[in-house]
Amino acid sequence: MSASAMQPGVEVQQTADGRFPGIIGTTLAVATVVHACHERSIDEGLAQLAIPGLDRRTLEPILTYCAELKCEAADASCSGCKRRTEVQGLHTLDDFIRAHAEVVVGDGQIRLIGQGTGTITTPALAALEKTWSGENYWFWARRVLRKLRHGIRRANIQGEAFAGTGETPAIILMEPQLADNIGMVARAMANFGLDELRLIAPRDGWPNEKARIAASGANYVIDDGQPFPTLPEAIGDLNWVAATTARQRDLRKPVLTPIEVIAEIRSRIARGERCGILFGRERNGLETDEVANADALVMIPVNSRFASLNLAQSVLILGYEWMRTSGSATLGRVTTYETPQDPGMDLGDTRAATKQELEGFFVHIEQELDRLGFFNPPHRRQTMIRNLRTMFTRMGATEQEVRTLRGIVVALAHGKGAGRKRP
Repeated sequence: MSASAMQPGVEVQQTADGRFPGIIGTTLAVATVVHACHERSIDEGLAQLAIPGLDRRTLEPILTYCAELKCEAADASCSGCKRRTEVQGLHTLDDFIRAHAEVVVGDGQIRLIGQGTGTITTPALAALEKTWSGENYWFWARRVLRKLRHGIRRANIQGEAFAGTGETPAIILMEPQLADNIGMVARAMANFGLDELRLIAPRDGWPNEKARIAASGANYVIDDGQPFPTLPEAIGDLNWVAATTARQRDLRKPVLTPIEVIAEIRSRIARGERCGILFGRERNGLETDEVANADALVMIPVNSRFASLNLAQSVLILGYEWMRTSGSATLGRVTTYETPQDPGMDLGDTRAATKQELEGFFVHIEQELDRLGFFNPPHRRQTMIRNLRTMFTRMGATEQEVRTLRGIVVALAHGKGAGRKRP
């Protein structure tokens, strides 16, 4: 057998459950390879799989097969992939249960009887509700493919890491319901230099392509976003957590404004602590029992009659305070053609006029106004000159603007071109 024939590739295989894209020479599905390299580093995943001939070079075409959904043309799908449930016409949890002979819940005291074949087990109905539809393996494959080609991207949009691990507060979303909201949160985080996104039991699973689309380019935040099943697991490695709320809570905890909480977080990070900010569900925020896990509350100054903020808006406000005090913010974007902008007047390629240039203009306009009889009555001349000088000094003219003003005086006094006045 030739060396090329020994290289692992993809071929459609058949089982009792249907056709699936498998790795040549094995009974492993493509999804198994994607899952292993996604859950761990690529090298750790390859070591765990231990498939002869499968390395970083031969992995790429397998990932590409999945990322580009080539399984669709082959009429095949992996077990546990969301594509399979779609192909099988399973659109709801009820459909999924009906398609099996039995669903065993927990220790077996609860059993759901379906109309199909096969038995599945689940630790709880709540867990099954979140996982029944399968994983977006093709989306995972795209993430692994990017890491394979470009390395792990703890980086901002320009490709340079904004901050190291623990140097910014983790943004923690409690059971986010809409993928679009997660994407908009990621975009707000990228706007203001917040890199670490943690998701507690996202309703629609993770990763999620809709969140990536809504992130509008903040893909590195989405790529590095970490899902956790519970709040304690999401905050377990943190030293200090602040919880956002619009409702008053009967808890003896400090209540901080965005300015105050960011100051506290900066102080703690400087001492080597890891911090996080917890945001509630879109529909009803955080439960009091969840808030009890936090060290402080964050309340944003709002209209008391309409205090509910959109999830991304809340993150945006806290992110703005973080960036405002970072010392590394810029006004607007910086590109190849746009340099950092400073507050105040942008003079561009010109400069502020000197007092000598202004004096030349004052003498010029006063001479022409004198010649044309503007200063009348004569005893008001000095007051009118003083007012003119005050007015033009206040405008803070550039040297280019002074030249323009002098050209206007010449044109008004003597005309220009064909309109020049004859003596």
